[in-house]
Amino acid sequence: MIPPIASNFVAGESPEAALAHVEGLNDRGVAGILNLLGEHYEERPPADADADAYVDLVEAIAERGVDACVSVKSSQIGLDIGDDVFEENLARIVEAANAPAATGSAETGADGTGTFVWIDMEDHETTDVTLDAFERHAVETDGNVGVCVQANLKRTRDDLERLADLPGKVRLVKGAYDEPAEISYKKKARVDESYRDCLAYMFEAFDDGVAVGSHDPAMIEYAKELYAEHETTYEVQMLTGVRESAQFELAAEDDVKVYQYIPYGSKWFSYFYRRIRERKSNALFALRAIVGN
Repeated sequence: MIPPIASNFVAGESPEAALAHVEGLNDRGVAGILNLLGEHYEERPPADADADAYVDLVEAIAERGVDACVSVKSSQIGLDIGDDVFEENLARIVEAANAPAATGSAETGADGTGTFVWIDMEDHETTDVTLDAFERHAVETDGNVGVCVQANLKRTRDDLERLADLPGKVRLVKGAYDEPAEISYKKKARVDESYRDCLAYMFEAFDDGVAVGSHDPAMIEYAKELYAEHETTYEVQMLTGVRESAQFELAAEDDVKVYQYIPYGSKWFSYFYRRIRERKSNALFALRAIVGN
């Protein structure tokens, strides 16, 4: 059972709990991005099992008719075992998401069918294989997949030029991995500068499909300014348990769709611990919860 402190950041251990969480968000105008917790498997059975779980999840999303999509990590479905394992399992998930049984979701692809699939980005060693997989499935599904890129990597601005003409969506985040200094920006101000530069390019060069993955009010406000200039369709994505009041406020606006990234599953402890370590405000929140109990 997930303790109350952790439940602020994790929707539950079961897909049923996660879908119920989505329904509550939908009632307040926020859509969901469901992520089954798990990563860096070194043997195939757990990677295949999580891929199976995602296949079941996209079917459950359609059956419930909720406004939600899914997001998978490459190492979760086999990349650490081999590129072929990752590619095989991702193809299974994408195929299931685009099957007729998955067309009931409110979050559908460019042709109005299928449950949308995000491919999360991990450390820099996974970037090329992840972008290659996205490009292939974006074309095959007419844009029913998305990929995440990280502003702290020096290569990302160039990667966006490659992605600009593809269907699908691209989520821009600042980046949470401790990457080598020769390939990444280390100072917060420089990462923020890169984020703004990348975001400006996306609003200018992308037809649609810009996803602002940030809790930073300055970046969200900058996205609003860019939208007023270019009118490129965009969305804002934030984590469960972080600035949720701001999520609901944004969702009440007419020009932006808001998604909450919703982790769930039995591997909740390591995720919760990482969230606490990443942000002092999260740690203070947890401490207040402990004292309150």
